[in-house]
Amino acid sequence: IPARSGSKGIKDKNLTRVGGKTLLEWSIKACKKCDLIEDVIISTDSEKYAEHASEMGGLVPFLRPKNISDDNSTDYEFFEHYLNWAMKNSCLPDLIAHIRPTTPLRDPKIIEKAIHFFQENEKNLTSIRSVHAMSESAYKTFEINSDGLLTHIGTKDAELDKANNARQQFPTTYVANGYVDLISTKFVLKSKKIHGNRVLPFFTPVTHEIDTLEDVDLLEFHLTKSKNFYTKVFG
Repeated sequence: IPARSGSKGIKDKNLTRVGGKTLLEWSIKACKKCDLIEDVIISTDSEKYAEHASEMGGLVPFLRPKNISDDNSTDYEFFEHYLNWAMKNSCLPDLIAHIRPTTPLRDPKIIEKAIHFFQENEKNLTSIRSVHAMSESAYKTFEINSDGLLTHIGTKDAELDKANNARQQFPTTYVANGYVDLISTKFVLKSKKIHGNRVLPFFTPVTHEIDTLEDVDLLEFHLTKSKNFYTKVFG
């Protein structure tokens, strides 16, 4: 579970509460409900986050260096840091479930299904990413060119009328949603990459990530409509 400090959008975002529980607590407790997960390790540069994560049952055996914990730091950097620690301490895992605190509403049973899916397809993949279908195809979205005009995404085409065609006429596109990604330790160490070029999709229910305070309000609303989420994780 990566949990760096210094979020610009929401101060101490990983300690933001949804349904009375912090984002870190939602992620830690969901993982601890999974029989297939042996250790729940938090990679953070924050002593405050580390203390809270420990109180919630997570393991914080190290603090992540600040130089790989800023806005421009990559996921690979914290994976590399963790794996180097794990090798030095003779506790290298075969498989890592990458759980982002910013996607708090997870069903632990779906995490377990993702792990089984990885194990069943391990010979044919480099990693698994959780996705859900976008409500509107990305092919119907736009960029702005150097003249300030709208153009179809990925092209320089400023003729936009065809974007009004029915969504069924466009390919379905998917968004990586942070529900659960499965990462092969062997692949990361060999390739110096996380996901690689044979990434299988793992389809989850539509879920929401938190970037702004408005996102927090949205998830609070979802919890009022789906109270079973709380029971699945904390019940």
